[in-house]
Amino acid sequence: MRGFYQINLFHMQYENTLDFARQQDQQDPLRRYRDQFIFPQHEGESVLYFCGNSLGLQPKTVRPALLAELDQWATYGVEGHFRGDLPWMYYHKFLSQQSARLVGAQPHEVVVMNTLTVNLHLMMVSFYRPTPDRYKIVMEAGAFPSDQYAMETQVRWHGFDPADAIVEVAPRPGEDHLRTEDIVAQIEKNGDQVAVVLFGGVNYYTGQFFDLPAIAAAAHRVGAYAGFDLAHAAGNLPLELHDWNADFAVWCSYKYLNSGPGGPSGAFVHERHGNNPGLPRFAGWWGHDESERFQMRKGFKPMRGAEGWQLSNAQILSFAAHKASLEIFDAAGMAALREKSRKLTGFLEFVLDELSQEKHLFRIITPRDPDARGSQISALTDDNGKALFDYLTENGVITDWREPNVIRFAPVPLYNSFEDVWRMGQLVRQARPR
Repeated sequence: MRGFYQINLFHMQYENTLDFARQQDQQDPLRRYRDQFIFPQHEGESVLYFCGNSLGLQPKTVRPALLAELDQWATYGVEGHFRGDLPWMYYHKFLSQQSARLVGAQPHEVVVMNTLTVNLHLMMVSFYRPTPDRYKIVMEAGAFPSDQYAMETQVRWHGFDPADAIVEVAPRPGEDHLRTEDIVAQIEKNGDQVAVVLFGGVNYYTGQFFDLPAIAAAAHRVGAYAGFDLAHAAGNLPLELHDWNADFAVWCSYKYLNSGPGGPSGAFVHERHGNNPGLPRFAGWWGHDESERFQMRKGFKPMRGAEGWQLSNAQILSFAAHKASLEIFDAAGMAALREKSRKLTGFLEFVLDELSQEKHLFRIITPRDPDARGSQISALTDDNGKALFDYLTENGVITDWREPNVIRFAPVPLYNSFEDVWRMGQLVRQARPR
């Protein structure tokens, strides 16, 4: 009968009804956080927002945080670098503890600076130092273009041909996801020719969450560095970068971390590298030892840890927005967010499966294993997929379209509800092919 199926996730019985959705929302220990975000409006009602994997919603605390920094500027002028509650000189330090908890690192192993691709290139300066014998980069096929372009240009900069130097690992024919054993096999196959293994934490297209500790271990076994782009993983899944033994990682803050368009990036450098002042890097004034910074002398002396990769002083307004969001994550806790994410994403999967059985509109290409995905379900559509996406948009449902024919749904546990999922499903059920 329509509306009732059972699955074995957390011993939950999902039911595609409004009563079930509202019951789950009433029992949700994180439900209060929904009111801390501002939803765009559509015809006088809040939209159904499933695009947190592209741009997170604005926390209500961001506006007062920005106004406070404008007041700091107005009150102190240049002296705002050293006065007030949050002196700008040290602003990056006010984000370190929260960022470290978010990605499973020591505070000195993380720093917020620049934007994601800038940080990725800075990390490659230090960790991609190819030789004639060890020059290859192993990465996922179909990675987000930022990673593809960065790796291509890094390889060319060092005089190598990307067709030879970049090894892409693709799913097996007829499969949507990468198998960990295939990733490891490619790393081992290329062996001592591999300089860096660079993987996304979560594939942007399918939503697959990779086995990062296994990838890092395989890289180290062949003598390569292991680096991760966590753009779609930070704030989405619990991470343990220090314990997983990653060499470096980068992430953005405007997706799941809700820090606004163009928000700042985070970077992780394992302490075994961060405490090595001799490791080559591109340097800037702000990465120099702060106890000697204003002596204005020649000779770069890096700060201890990831702070030694800073180039310039903080972009205070965007950092303030980021700090406001990080405080919400600290209060909610990644363990609780992950628990709700699994349930909420499971409910979305259930609703989409039922709709697919009824209307044959799409096929889910996100892993079915909850441990192998975050807060995302990607639906591979038929020829009417773009029309379905446009229909949802016209009816106040914000999702994400990715060429050639995928709609990405991201039910974010901080602000999405089970009722959001149910209502979106009802709109899809009412859709008519064009």
